[in-house]
Amino acid sequence: MSAAANTTVWDTKTQQFHGGQDWKFLDNFVEDFSVTTNCLGTPVKAIQAARDAVATCHHYPPANQEPAKSSLAEWIWPEHWEANRDRLLLGNGASELIDLVIRSAPQGSWKAGPWDVQDKANVVCIVNPCNPTGDYKSVDELKSWILNNVQDNGVVVIDESMQIWVGPEFRQDSMTAQTEFLEKTFKERNISIYVIHSWTKIWSCTGLRLGSIVCPTVAHCVELKRIQVPWSVNSPALAFLNEVVRDTEYLEETWRVTPIYRAQLIERLTALANGRSWEYFGKPYLSWVWADLKDVETAEKAVALAKKAGVPVRSGKPGYERPTFVRIAVREPKQTDVLFSAWKDL
Repeated sequence: MSAAANTTVWDTKTQQFHGGQDWKFLDNFVEDFSVTTNCLGTPVKAIQAARDAVATCHHYPPANQEPAKSSLAEWIWPEHWEANRDRLLLGNGASELIDLVIRSAPQGSWKAGPWDVQDKANVVCIVNPCNPTGDYKSVDELKSWILNNVQDNGVVVIDESMQIWVGPEFRQDSMTAQTEFLEKTFKERNISIYVIHSWTKIWSCTGLRLGSIVCPTVAHCVELKRIQVPWSVNSPALAFLNEVVRDTEYLEETWRVTPIYRAQLIERLTALANGRSWEYFGKPYLSWVWADLKDVETAEKAVALAKKAGVPVRSGKPGYERPTFVRIAVREPKQTDVLFSAWKDL
């Protein structure tokens, strides 16, 4: 397919831009630096489980999403998974689940927080850690912010898709562990707090479309299920999830190498800047670097050179409205070598 065909991937009048589209149209494709997936690639055992499940495609997926849902519940809440399983729902990526919550939310003002220049709202959306900026609030900071900034009877959507990169202690600092807080906040102030994950980033499976939502109560989960399209998670995705939560070695390696590769990426960017005042944002454990090249022309050239070399990066202009920024995924050194070879004269 010609490169020109890439311009038709997005209907710019009706769809929100998203990265991860260039790879299919590059004859010299090497690696996708435009998406913030795991630098280790897709877990081998899980992708094999998904392949095996294709052989069952003449059957419908299980309507109750089992056993994958229970396996994920046990992974999220190792000690209390049976008590919390019924407040968990799987979906076709985080996108479907966000849509379900917003369609069920009350009418009123919305807020893409946390920003102190806005008033309180009754629909609040928080990405934590924030992609692309890399900002992160601890669970205690987040709880305090919600109580002080959300109207009674409101709805909060917290996207924790990148929070697993925090490290082995991620569960302790996740809102998924705050089930009593979720219930109490709903009981006392009628604020519904939902915690969403797109599992396609940490396990590098964006093509499978796999997400989950933790609801404030079981009743909330029932209401979402009532308006959810049946069988929105297909058999290969369910099989993948059921297997991948058992792969502890994969996560341990993720937590080990990602900070190393990220630090090396920033070192190379600093050397490339050669005294220019480029800035790099994000926590040291995250799977990308949000880089401000301070100049629109330089940022556009960086995007063009990377794409030409088969290693596309994410421009900060479409969607984010930050034309001097680029987002660069953390990847293995040999793949990063290709990117910096393309940028040698930047």
